[in-house]
Amino acid sequence: MAPCHFGMESVLKKEITDLGYDVTGVADGRVTFEGDAEAVARVNICSRTAERLLIKAASFTARTFDELFEGTKAVRWEEFIPENGKFWIAKASSVKSALFSPSDIQSIVKKAMVDELKGVYHTDWFSEDGDAFPFRVFIMKDEVTIGLDTTGDSLHKRGYRKLTAKAPIAENLAAGLIMLTPWRGDRILVDPFCGSGTIPIEAAMMAANIAPGMNRTFTAQNWKHVIPEQVWKDAFEEAHDSVVSVTDTDIQGYDIDEEMIRIARKNAADAGVEKMIHFQTRDVAVLSHPKKYGFIITNPPYGERLMDKDEVGSLYRLLGERYKALDSWSMYVISSYDKVENGIGRKADKNRKIYNGMMKTYYYEFRGPKPPARKKDCVDTE
Repeated sequence: MAPCHFGMESVLKKEITDLGYDVTGVADGRVTFEGDAEAVARVNICSRTAERLLIKAASFTARTFDELFEGTKAVRWEEFIPENGKFWIAKASSVKSALFSPSDIQSIVKKAMVDELKGVYHTDWFSEDGDAFPFRVFIMKDEVTIGLDTTGDSLHKRGYRKLTAKAPIAENLAAGLIMLTPWRGDRILVDPFCGSGTIPIEAAMMAANIAPGMNRTFTAQNWKHVIPEQVWKDAFEEAHDSVVSVTDTDIQGYDIDEEMIRIARKNAADAGVEKMIHFQTRDVAVLSHPKKYGFIITNPPYGERLMDKDEVGSLYRLLGERYKALDSWSMYVISSYDKVENGIGRKADKNRKIYNGMMKTYYYEFRGPKPPARKKDCVDTE
């Protein structure tokens, strides 16, 4: 089970399908699929949009705490948890169900797991000083699902962003926004409100086929009895071998704050893509580009934390004016501001609801014309 930002399910589904696994279900904020130990390693390392990856350990119906206890106890938890394993319920959530108290759900599930393991390991006390085994419980319409979290720190933590802006966009959300557009690595991309550089950096990583989890660790790497060490080695090696050398990208990030540009450059260097991006201190008022058929993909201020509504309205009007001057370009804007289209000066060709954390936002698509088809190279057959 791979949770994701609400609104990113279709992108995550395609990612998992492209990795070669069969998707068995898509729900709000979650994609379920069939996979083996190799899938755990490859999806953790390669997915750009997932929040984390869980092994589905149990599924049953429960409308009372007794049913929750018995359903949990019926699972063979020793298949996952060794005698000295440190295990806990990291999170519990409930939607449209008779059981709704997260703390009580967490307590009952942990108690049932302990009860089952006591009989297996013939002990009344567990030291829990070994490897970590965090679990998550979801209850939807009285259907309980218990997942074992293989990831640890959320997958949006690629490891490159040690410095951030005041209202940063999560790395996996930034990647998903790019993947919802037709942009590819050989096209122009400009982010005029780049902040700490997340959107340009994620774009550059895509262009170079750098797996987002290639330079970090995962909780499940310690579970040798569940996922052999060689599986992880092979998955990391596959990711490193897939990186391509790219030198001709046209990816640009602008921000009015000079300190943000310094931070963006440092983050890009840590991600290994500093040579692929041009960062510059620049006001949106002078946004321009000599080439056609480019893309603006951006996360401007919403007026929630950084500016008041009047300032934001002026900012969007300015963005609209500069966009209008960019002949044939497409623009994609994520925002919770409710007058984006008024500011831009045209109705979006499409908008979709996406949750940026707990904040409801919309992703506005202002599409430009498609570039002409490229002429194929002539081939001398003589």
